[in-house]
Amino acid sequence: MRTVSPCLSYPRGVRLVIARCQVDYAGRLTAHLPMATRLLLVKADGSVSVHSDDRAYKPLNWMSPPCWLIEDGKLWIVENKQGEKLVITIDEIFHDHAQELGAEPGLQKDGVEAHLQELLAEHIKTLGDGYTLVRREFPTAIGPVDIMARDADGASVAVEIKRRGEIDGVEQLTRYLELLNRDPLLAPVQGVFAAQIIKPQARVLAEDRGIRCLTLDYDALRGIESDEFRLF
Repeated sequence: MRTVSPCLSYPRGVRLVIARCQVDYAGRLTAHLPMATRLLLVKADGSVSVHSDDRAYKPLNWMSPPCWLIEDGKLWIVENKQGEKLVITIDEIFHDHAQELGAEPGLQKDGVEAHLQELLAEHIKTLGDGYTLVRREFPTAIGPVDIMARDADGASVAVEIKRRGEIDGVEQLTRYLELLNRDPLLAPVQGVFAAQIIKPQARVLAEDRGIRCLTLDYDALRGIESDEFRLF
């Protein structure tokens, strides 16, 4: 039976096929996989990939979306708009299962801003010798500053923390500083823009505004042992 699918037949799902097959690719170059048992993966994003049992996540061959899967009996032809073809000749199918996965909530990465804030507050001397913590989430009329601290001379320091430091973060800290410096009890308030990665454009803008940039090493912060309960 011949069926044609734009690789969208399994919405929010995936199709797993374990089969003995050979695979031929024709496009900008040619490639051939001789007959063997492999995993064929058809995903809702339009991709079709061919996997072995010894290459971790990396496929032996694949076709990226958008593409179309034509099933003609035991012959699969995957073709994209450029005319490239992945031809899968199936000798025997051992398993064929389609499963809807549901909505994807997205990856929650270790080292998110809240955790970076917590770690930096706990180890405030990462900012420099003599620094002390005033408080986390220091309130202002336009939102909380991630960390308010004082340097060795007692001057106020406002710290904005990002996982990835970009121009928007510098602008946000600039607004906080403008507001905080109107308070005679705090002024002058210095600014520190802290992130795991700081984009070059953001660094240039920050330094032009007198804001110090600090690159945070998340693993090093997480590895620092608290001396709160140590005897020595």
